[in-house]
Amino acid sequence: MLRGDITVAIRTAVMNELAEVGYGRLSIEAVARRAGVGKTAIYRRWSNKLEMVLEIISDVAERKVPLPDTGSFAGDLELLMMIVSRALQHRIASQIIPDLMAEAARNPQIAETLQRALRTHQQAVGEKLVGQAVARGELPEDTDADLAVDLILGPLYWRLAVARQPLGDDDLEKLAAAVTAALRASSD
Repeated sequence: MLRGDITVAIRTAVMNELAEVGYGRLSIEAVARRAGVGKTAIYRRWSNKLEMVLEIISDVAERKVPLPDTGSFAGDLELLMMIVSRALQHRIASQIIPDLMAEAARNPQIAETLQRALRTHQQAVGEKLVGQAVARGELPEDTDADLAVDLILGPLYWRLAVARQPLGDDDLEKLAAAVTAALRASSD
């Protein structure tokens, strides 16, 4: 295997192991076995389990999601919510996210890494979405982009990652309307 292929195999193995056994039971040996490499291939890249998981999770969390521009805030919101809800329901992500959030409560390094990776991307999404809506006159100029992100992601995370309840056919439309109303009201 080429060096790049080995790294991809290890990263894939880490994600699958995290989904199956969680961070607490994840081992370098199991990752190496799943990736079809020796433990030394892993230790050449990372010095320990925590460093390996933090780098891989950061890379995944910081991936850019295409930011919607449908021409309306309602359309942008529904599309973004659909993208996020699909990501949260992904077979691997739906197992890893709750586990890492629980680990973050016990491990400040995991908490800090997740916070930094997620918040940076979320702020960019919020600023773009709100900025577009303000420019189109759909939201007031003083609309808080951070509050918008909390209102958009909070209900989705709660429903899909915590309560593990499916979304109904019209739930995204209802959530988008509620977020829009809340943002308009918060600027009064």
